[in-house]
Amino acid sequence: MQSFIKENEQVSSYFVFFLVHSMQIGVGILGFPHYIATDAGNDGWISVILAGIGVHVVVWLSYKVLDKSKGDLIDVHAQLFGKWIGGALSLLFTLYSLVLTITVLRTFTEVVQVWVFQELSTWIFCAVFLVIIFAFVSGGFRVVTGVCFLSVIYGLPLLIVNYFPLRHARFENLLPILDHSMAELLKASQTMTLSFIGFEMLFFYYPFIKHAAASQRWAHYGVLYSTITYLIMAVVSFVYYSEEQLGKLIWATMTLWKIVDLPFVERFEYVGIAIWVTVVLSNLCLSSWGAYYGFNRLFSFSANARFTMAGLGLLMLLGCGFLTTRGQIDLLNSIMARIGFYFFYAYIPFLFLIQWVVLKVKGSQR
Repeated sequence: MQSFIKENEQVSSYFVFFLVHSMQIGVGILGFPHYIATDAGNDGWISVILAGIGVHVVVWLSYKVLDKSKGDLIDVHAQLFGKWIGGALSLLFTLYSLVLTITVLRTFTEVVQVWVFQELSTWIFCAVFLVIIFAFVSGGFRVVTGVCFLSVIYGLPLLIVNYFPLRHARFENLLPILDHSMAELLKASQTMTLSFIGFEMLFFYYPFIKHAAASQRWAHYGVLYSTITYLIMAVVSFVYYSEEQLGKLIWATMTLWKIVDLPFVERFEYVGIAIWVTVVLSNLCLSSWGAYYGFNRLFSFSANARFTMAGLGLLMLLGCGFLTTRGQIDLLNSIMARIGFYFFYAYIPFLFLIQWVVLKVKGSQR
């Protein structure tokens, strides 16, 4: 049964552009050139295009499933698998939203610790961030959507600074094109999955969209804009750095900010990180809202909203606080990328096929 959402809690369909794009642009963009260069060398930028095309297909499948269900993922699971199995699968997706928040928050905390405040306490920084996050989440989905809208606007100036590394570009670094096998390109595309993770929150906020079926084109526009953004950053990184340099630079995009030369700013990377706080905040707000919404729908915690938020915040704080080394953080990112990959390219097509079979059977019985 479709969840009932009041009209004053819904947002216009064009906001899906900002919801999709703001979730796909986050901490991943700060270091993804290193990882795709490791997998596909100077052809890594091609993997960005392949990954973008794959996400477009998955978005199309997602809307097919949701349009027929007329509800969120919890409704889809209940209709296809029943109350208990469907509830268990919905709980797994809710936990996935929670772990996604931990992944983004802890990774961004590491960026701040490496580049700005080396002695910064992980516990204190994450606790303050979580208070801010749940202050927005408590305002409801429309407030979270507003945060996502502003994050896209505030992040635009950081695309303009690509002009500075392009002054020293060596476009011959891109040659020879297609010098790597399709298997290597596909592996790099799989690596890009972590950067494109986030649009799947659509499965929770779909009922909150006015004329939800008509919002599909805005979702595709959001994915296209994300793909173009990643492609620009990848090409700029590849023409500025050599392949060997990219193999050693974990935070390639951050290092590009160090060469920005402005008369009124000496260390632009500090400004870039400060701006990026708003971008990461939208990631965290939407994924935290997804976890909060999922638990409320499954266990009817809405009457105790503050206790639910406090409990989720405590779990997220513990998850961030006990990740202390670069290896642990990198492992968590790798696990989330793999889970996201299988969710994109295995589970969503699986839901599409199961729903098609169920509807066929019901149609033939009628």
